[in-house]
Amino acid sequence: MMHRYSQFSTSESAHKVRCTLCPAQCVLAPGKRGICGTRANLDGRLEILTWGRFAAVAVDPIEKKPLSHFLPGTQTFSLGTEGCNLVCPFCQNASLSQCTRMPGYAPEPIRQWTPEEVVREAMDSHCASIAFTYSEPVLATEFAMEVATLARKHSLKLVFVTNGQINQNPLLELCEHLDAANIDLKSFSQDVYRTQLKGSLSATLDAIVLMHDRGVWVEITTLVVPGMNDSESELAEIAGFIAGVSPDIPWHVSRFHPAFKERTRPPTDGKMILGALEIGAAAGLRYVYAGNMPTGQGEKTCCPNCRNVVVERTGYRVNRINTEQSRCPRCGWNIAGVGFP
Repeated sequence: MMHRYSQFSTSESAHKVRCTLCPAQCVLAPGKRGICGTRANLDGRLEILTWGRFAAVAVDPIEKKPLSHFLPGTQTFSLGTEGCNLVCPFCQNASLSQCTRMPGYAPEPIRQWTPEEVVREAMDSHCASIAFTYSEPVLATEFAMEVATLARKHSLKLVFVTNGQINQNPLLELCEHLDAANIDLKSFSQDVYRTQLKGSLSATLDAIVLMHDRGVWVEITTLVVPGMNDSESELAEIAGFIAGVSPDIPWHVSRFHPAFKERTRPPTDGKMILGALEIGAAAGLRYVYAGNMPTGQGEKTCCPNCRNVVVERTGYRVNRINTEQSRCPRCGWNIAGVGFP
């Protein structure tokens, strides 16, 4: 199995190492893995157990990430490896993200990829971008940056679908390679992040601001979980924060379905999701979308000025893009995003 030493590691002692990639800052004794399960102290060196190995590979519409304002209507070559640096009990993809915490877990190459193979496959699949997704792509940061260096030679973009749990220095380096990100803002409560998710709210908020300031196209997703983050006041706080960074950042408000350790929790009421769209608009957000809802609800992109439909969607399929040099053809309003005609 191929390993690579983390470039974000420093020695704590002759035998322990610290991983400084994410806020967990795991200090590992020999033979121990970090909270993510993907980085381990092997003979006093911090190595990545999942370097170049991917358990999920697919060609997806970019809208599935979800990204509604980045290269709309294109395909993205999507890869996901095991592991995550959060422990969300409601995870919608736990079989992949949480498997490294299962007793007796031992990584086995499902398929080992080189950066060259990833880029070649994306090109052969006629994709416009490469997306690290499904689980937590922060854990594949070093591999993804190597992929991006090669991908740019072929005009391929790099996308992350991430929880934003990454420290500033590695994120600054990543932003030099990253073109777009959908960031999960799971709650606006530090207590929820600390006690339920085992992470840091401030880290995600900082990542959103830094990525936006560094020119990465950013969209935000909030999975609305009944009884956890579904109050109007909390949703208004989330919307207000996003609008404070930029009213042009799209906000995807997604409906929870029972999963992982929350199989007895009821799904989110659809009326609550539609109400969240109104909360986002009231906060000044220009583009708010509904996720995991019946087809046709909260999918269209409308001009914020005249409400003309500029992108028609059915599920993840784009039926029509009606823009002229990224502007609304009716009133001339500039539609924020990347890759509109």
